[in-house]
Amino acid sequence: MGKWFKSGSPWIWMTGGAVSISLIAVLGLLLLIAWRGLSYFWPADVYQWQLQDNQGKRSTLIGEIYDVEEVPTERLISAGHKFTQDPGEFVTRYLVKTGNREFVGLDFRWILATDILERSTPVDVAMLERTKNGNFYGYPVAVIEKGQRLALEDVEGELKRHIARAVALSDEAVSLQKKDIGAINYKLEKLRLKERRFELDGELTAERKQQLATQADALHQAYLVLEKQLFALRDEAGRDAVVVRDMRGEEVTLPLDSVLDVTYVNDLGLLGKLGHWFVGLGRFVSDDPREANTEGGVFPAIFGTVFMVLLMAVIVTPFGVIAAIYLHEYAQKGAITKMIRIAVINLAGVPSIVYGVFGLGFFVYMLGGSLDQLFYPEALPSPTFGSPGVIWSALTLAILTLPVVIVSTEEGLSRIPSAVRQGSLALGATKAETLWRIVIPMASPAIMTGLILAVARAAGEVAPLMLVGVVKLAPTLPIDMNFPFVHLERKFMHLGFHIYDVGFQSPNVEAARPLVYATSFLLVSVIVALNLTAISVRNHLREKFRSLEH
Repeated sequence: MGKWFKSGSPWIWMTGGAVSISLIAVLGLLLLIAWRGLSYFWPADVYQWQLQDNQGKRSTLIGEIYDVEEVPTERLISAGHKFTQDPGEFVTRYLVKTGNREFVGLDFRWILATDILERSTPVDVAMLERTKNGNFYGYPVAVIEKGQRLALEDVEGELKRHIARAVALSDEAVSLQKKDIGAINYKLEKLRLKERRFELDGELTAERKQQLATQADALHQAYLVLEKQLFALRDEAGRDAVVVRDMRGEEVTLPLDSVLDVTYVNDLGLLGKLGHWFVGLGRFVSDDPREANTEGGVFPAIFGTVFMVLLMAVIVTPFGVIAAIYLHEYAQKGAITKMIRIAVINLAGVPSIVYGVFGLGFFVYMLGGSLDQLFYPEALPSPTFGSPGVIWSALTLAILTLPVVIVSTEEGLSRIPSAVRQGSLALGATKAETLWRIVIPMASPAIMTGLILAVARAAGEVAPLMLVGVVKLAPTLPIDMNFPFVHLERKFMHLGFHIYDVGFQSPNVEAARPLVYATSFLLVSVIVALNLTAISVRNHLREKFRSLEH
């Protein structure tokens, strides 16, 4: 036994076991997040319960089961619940998503198994997904077209046809409002700022003022035409309605311009549910959020995350590589260089929120405020670059991840044999040519390694972004069709902050809980995709310059 311990085998086994446990824990966590997140889009059965409370009052409830738990009977009795007969030590209770928020008040409700008289899954009950007030559960009985109630045999087919028409018109109205009308508003604002700039410079002549007024009038006329088209599209989208009998037994009329889809969940087979799952997943990735981020998609957050990380990578890579080349190739070995290296290493341990405070004070207020005074005085006191935006977020995270790139690049440079440099210099190349054509290409895999680590950290950071650019809901993306097309001063959405907002700031906690898992899995997927792209580039560079190492 003593020889076995002295041989080091126990430590090898202990290290291998620790690594295995860590891998199992990470994979288990990812599988849990994936399961809880992706199962959110699977269509659950819609039940109808006949209930009777402890006072003998009967009611009907329609909804989906979200959670099931066993509750001690003593706790319910102490809370004031009375049982007509002994239910045992524990009572099963169900968390039911009832929807119909404008009539019920809350999306979710707990019901006890002892109060259930009957439970069924009727095939003709439908789930209507809406743009506001959550889902609506009930029995569609008729469609109202142009104010006329149509008694239809195929209610499902006619309803889906009318919903598709209303959704298409609503999408056309949204597109018109965002693109054409948004472009006119953008041009009008530019004209106002241009006139203000001429006024500040003392160059606002009567002729220029008349020209600007003429251009503004033309834009106003175009705006009025588009506004009429917008109102016409909205009226057409809201022309029809559906009549639904809800859990109270009353008929409710829902305008179709607020209905996105109708699904007879209990009538779906396996293939139908699988198709519904893919459609729901696609909408989650491609749609905008709604209902305080508790419903809809996360496309703006995906776009903002990827755009900010790519912008950060473009900023941090040249600065990190240049700093590493100077420290390793040009700086003399001494106390100052040693202190700089220690400072770079220590920067990696600074809390991220400190970088956020620095970014807010230096980049936003000082640098951004100076840019506004120099180049955008006509917009003041409304800030242009003097407020949090995507450019300041990228710069803040670039400083945060700069030590990682510097250290990784320096390690790559130190692995290049000095004979390679000496051979290049002996053949007549200058030091700059040696660095550009020999050293940097051979160190490029190490540079990509540093970039991979920087991207992995930056994509998951939230605390500094809360101070320098990220918001709960961004009305427009940082990229659009308005000149200069890329608007680095705009605020943006981020998947990490979206998780925080949905999980801790949501007004509807139960509805938001599955979205936390779904968004977390999506954030991990985005980080993995970015890292795999960088790894593939690194492997390509490693193979390309492998011959130089020999």
